[in-house]
Amino acid sequence: MITPFTYLPPAIESRDATLAEALAQGLPLQLLLIAEEQKESLLSLPALAGLQTQLALGKKAPFTLMHGNTLLQVMFVAGSVTRDHRLYKQIRGWIAPLSGLNVERLGLHLEGFSPSERVMLAEVMLSALLAANISLPTSKRRSESSWGYQQIKVSPAVVLDLARLYSEAGGNGLARHLAVLPASELTAASYREFVSKLAQDEGWQCHHYDQAQLAELGAGAFLAVARGSEDNQGAMVKLSYYPPKPVRRIALVGKGICHDSGGYNLKVSGSMYGMHLDMGGSAVALGALYAISRAQLPYEVHCWLAIAENHIGPHAYRPGEVVTAINGTSIEVVDTDAEGRMVLADTLAMAVQDTPDLLLDYATLTGACKRALGSRYSGVFTNRSEWMASLVNLGQRSGERIWPFPLDDDYDDNIESEWADLLQCAPGSSPDHIDAARFLAHFVPEQTPWLHFDLSGFRNKGGNGVVSSEVTGFGVRLTLDLLASPLGRVGRQASEQSE
Repeated sequence: MITPFTYLPPAIESRDATLAEALAQGLPLQLLLIAEEQKESLLSLPALAGLQTQLALGKKAPFTLMHGNTLLQVMFVAGSVTRDHRLYKQIRGWIAPLSGLNVERLGLHLEGFSPSERVMLAEVMLSALLAANISLPTSKRRSESSWGYQQIKVSPAVVLDLARLYSEAGGNGLARHLAVLPASELTAASYREFVSKLAQDEGWQCHHYDQAQLAELGAGAFLAVARGSEDNQGAMVKLSYYPPKPVRRIALVGKGICHDSGGYNLKVSGSMYGMHLDMGGSAVALGALYAISRAQLPYEVHCWLAIAENHIGPHAYRPGEVVTAINGTSIEVVDTDAEGRMVLADTLAMAVQDTPDLLLDYATLTGACKRALGSRYSGVFTNRSEWMASLVNLGQRSGERIWPFPLDDDYDDNIESEWADLLQCAPGSSPDHIDAARFLAHFVPEQTPWLHFDLSGFRNKGGNGVVSSEVTGFGVRLTLDLLASPLGRVGRQASEQSE
């Protein structure tokens, strides 16, 4: 049985208060963000007098002081505030020292900023605090007590979209919760049970296309991977969220390989370690659906999870086989460790049958993308080249940075097969992240706006964006920002959808 996911966010209150009034609240913990320009004048305050010594000793933020029974954490923000990776890294560094504190109530005061800067800083700080407040599953007999709080008081008053803050934190927390579960706990069977229960709790429609149904549909690419498992628990799981008056139809697709041995192209030299995380793309898709529905956003969402395991055994698929995908495309198998694109091919072909206005897929797909970018970024591919600059900007603003790669059709030369319509991947040296995206493009009609995320940033020491944990849940926050942007408004208008 999978460790259940529960999310009970703290109450966030915003009110007008001066710095003196914020200090007088008597909260156990008070975070003070102060504009650098205000430093000299505020250092003369008795409550902050101890900062002079820490600054003289060359200490770095956050600076720690006691004010009566209140622990003060003081941070200075220099210059004009820009929402970029420097700010996110700085804020993660400020939040990290709080992880050992056991407080239920805390304050956040922002001093010396313009109204727009104050709103932006409050949003990012609160997002980081909410992310840090989620306890991830552990199998340790003696684990550190989880840091939880019930109330955050923000001053001066700022207008915040609390529904967005809470839902994003919950969706990202769900993605991380699933990803850190051990392979002995998160199997294809238990994952499907968890998803069914979550769908029931959240009011989503849920349908499991099991291996028997997929065989009837002709999903040969998916089944090639799934047949290596003796329990026959591989499935495409479709979850559907229908708000009262949807303005767009969105499809989310996620790679859910619960464990990847590599199959007959067995992973060696320790490369199999950590492959229980190969379901990260499905966790992000599920987390994004959770966030969208919890925030009650006006999007009809169909979320497709390609759940399977890539095992080795007498029935597992082999290099040299030719299999036929659900859209009739024949595929020559080259490497059984390129299983992600196989399960995604059939799942994408299923997802486009709903004629979505926007299709997004998420996958921890290729080592080539990670070698190209490292783990601070993820790669993005799109069949709408005019979106590339906007996507880079969205990544910078969300803290989940993405970098676009080409999807030109002449890369198909790399996956041209002598015996089938496509090679699964190119033998030998090749830009495999591009080849994989080109392979998947054959299962998405050109008229469907499509984004493919190769999640090299799903695991990064030191975190990414507002998340400090190594498993980052990369993609949930970016997806919500994307849907709120002009790119999220492509497709049909609300009036057309209601006809």
